[in-house]
Amino acid sequence: MCGLTYFVGGVKMKTGFRRVLGAVEMCTHSLAGTVMNTHMPRVGVRIGLLMMMVLIFVIYPAPTHAMHIMEGFLPPVWSLFWTALTLPFLYLGFQRIRRTLAANPGLKMLLGLVGAFVFVLSALKMPSVTGSSSHPTGVGLGAILFGPMTMTVIGVIVLFFQAVLLAHGGLTTLGANTFSMGVVGPLLAYGIFKFCRGLAVPQWLGVFLAVAFSNLATYVTTSLQLALAFPAEPGGVVSSFLKFGGIFAVTQIPLAISEGLLMVVVFNALVAHNARELKELKVLLREPGR
Repeated sequence: MCGLTYFVGGVKMKTGFRRVLGAVEMCTHSLAGTVMNTHMPRVGVRIGLLMMMVLIFVIYPAPTHAMHIMEGFLPPVWSLFWTALTLPFLYLGFQRIRRTLAANPGLKMLLGLVGAFVFVLSALKMPSVTGSSSHPTGVGLGAILFGPMTMTVIGVIVLFFQAVLLAHGGLTTLGANTFSMGVVGPLLAYGIFKFCRGLAVPQWLGVFLAVAFSNLATYVTTSLQLALAFPAEPGGVVSSFLKFGGIFAVTQIPLAISEGLLMVVVFNALVAHNARELKELKVLLREPGR
């Protein structure tokens, strides 16, 4: 393993690999234990995450310094504003999780794995606008499975661990990052998926559109957050928003398409192997073959 990490990124990447793997394990066990009062099998989680992280660092060795909107970058008034705006969704999310798990305790494992999946995907960073970065989000699939409010809770836990353990994002910008990735993105994903189902759109296409536009919506929101905090001298907020959005679009549009395609593959795997759980979540109206 040391030779592989040295080959893909040198000594710094080897250290980053261990930190990320440990953080993902901690995040997963926190989601499964603290939020849901259960514990996932440690050996199975470690092996699965190890394999996933090896593939991630071989295919996409993200820099260890990249992050969401970074610590201290937003003025205090905007940090407080986005935090206050996120709190009601966070409360609704905890209520939704409590109701879901009370009705279907067997979904605890799936919810914990969704949280770990979000952590891993959103840890893949590409430097973008000053003070921020581009990356997949992973929240679109979770919103389809568990609803948008649940992903607000998952999002804030994931972003907290990334800020504390990996220096991705920050505590003062936790509210802003959660609002873009844990509120706006999941709401749009859930709405698009339900809309496509109502129109009898093929399921794979509904998943793709929901996830891809959820990813883009996250960065449209981030562009707006940065534009409001730092309006351009000529043109104000609108000019600043267009500049931030234009820079994000270079990396984010390909990432959104890639994430959409990946989530179609993952969703099809869930349909094949976890049809009962998806039926309990009302994602599938009936199990395949029935």
